[in-house]
Amino acid sequence: MNPHLILAGRVLLSVIFIVSGFGKLVGAEGFSGYLASLGFPAPLAMAYIVGAFELFGGLAILAGYQVRVVAIALALFCLATGVLAHLGDQTALLKNIALAGGFLVLAGSGAGAMAVDKTKRESRYA
Repeated sequence: MNPHLILAGRVLLSVIFIVSGFGKLVGAEGFSGYLASLGFPAPLAMAYIVGAFELFGGLAILAGYQVRVVAIALALFCLATGVLAHLGDQTALLKNIALAGGFLVLAGSGAGAMAVDKTKRESRYA
């Protein structure tokens, strides 16, 4: 596999989660209002949890840290978010489904050669 293409894919998949997660953390009060309107319990706590998950998940994908595990978690998150929060918005739902597909492909391929975990993977097989 081309390590440059995998890196480009990781960057593109991670950007939306880094930006969105940061935005949710700094604007947690506003996002918690949206979560409350959806009927989520403890919406402010949930806003911080979701924001942190998106931000740190995106950063892990970007850096190439535990990519297979984080990609599966983000794929499941995208599917759950699509069903729970975007079912009435076809564009947002399809975006989440496409992101989930991208993360599943990344989980299958792994982080590629340009990743934080590279040295750990190489030493395991050396």
